[in-house]
Amino acid sequence: MARPLPDILPAPWPADLPAPPVRTDEAVTRAAELLAAGGLVAIPTETVYGLAADALDADAVDRIFAAKGRPASNPLIVHVADTAMARSLAAHWPPMAEQITTRLWPGPVTVIVPRGPRIPDNVTAGGPTVALRCPEHRLTRRLIATLGRPLAAPSANRSMQLSPTTAGHVLEGLGSRVDLILDGGPCGRGIESTVVDCTTDPPRILRPGPITRVELEAAIAGPVVDMMAAEGATSAAARSPGMLPRHYAPKTPLEVSATAAERVAELVQGGKRIAWLTAQIDDPRVRSLAASRDLLVVPMPADPSAFATSLYATLHAIDRRNLDRIIIDAPPDTDAWRAVTDRLSRATTA
Repeated sequence: MARPLPDILPAPWPADLPAPPVRTDEAVTRAAELLAAGGLVAIPTETVYGLAADALDADAVDRIFAAKGRPASNPLIVHVADTAMARSLAAHWPPMAEQITTRLWPGPVTVIVPRGPRIPDNVTAGGPTVALRCPEHRLTRRLIATLGRPLAAPSANRSMQLSPTTAGHVLEGLGSRVDLILDGGPCGRGIESTVVDCTTDPPRILRPGPITRVELEAAIAGPVVDMMAAEGATSAAARSPGMLPRHYAPKTPLEVSATAAERVAELVQGGKRIAWLTAQIDDPRVRSLAASRDLLVVPMPADPSAFATSLYATLHAIDRRNLDRIIIDAPPDTDAWRAVTDRLSRATTA
């Protein structure tokens, strides 16, 4: 017998209220009860929606891997309510982790630290380190505090597919594989957290994200190595989630092109139905090609943070149109665009 679809519990928390409304707190309580019983709950964060389980319950964590179809070799991020909870999960707390978390938590940055004995093997893929993050989203921090235990929470989608930035995306992608969806509204950042290995000096960015290398260097008043630009970056895979060659991919084939106008024209002339994501909306070539009924031109922000926020939601919407191809203008080769470039690179890998 097929499992029923999960309930979606709206959990609004207006910014001007110091405490959540009663119905929101009731939703948090129900979610905490399910998690305490070994269930899976989709949770909002400022980055993407996560598929959460009690991080200290190995059986519950196994359910995450099964629901996502995720390889056991791909470690999980553990979400905490505060720095004190994070320290309790580490074998020791490196000075670099202290500096980064003091200045940038709560926020979209994950620190890699030596793993403490409370963390099950399956959370870290058997490795000696654990990835920890204190989310900016206060609803999720309240859920963790209510449960009193950390949450393992990768993105709430099937492995290698597009990350969800709304409760609706979670339902479309996971359906009955999740027990409950806590709807905290659209994700504000829209792209996964920056992951920083704090077991080395200088620390290393294993996965780029909303917090840039410049911001990290300001936090520690010292250098940070960008492993995506360094030789041997693939060695990060065992320590950091999100490092598989193919990841974050829409169902529609996607290409990133430095000569997008020419590529779009070629595909349209070949009878293909195309979506073109571009910030060059005033370019005469865009206006000329937009007249084709086989081309959907999607204006995108020129600002990297705004582009990241809208990227996954835009790709989810395009996937519903059953087009032949998505073309995206190649982003600038700058530190500010590093996270977007990384996601697009993995989404286009065969």
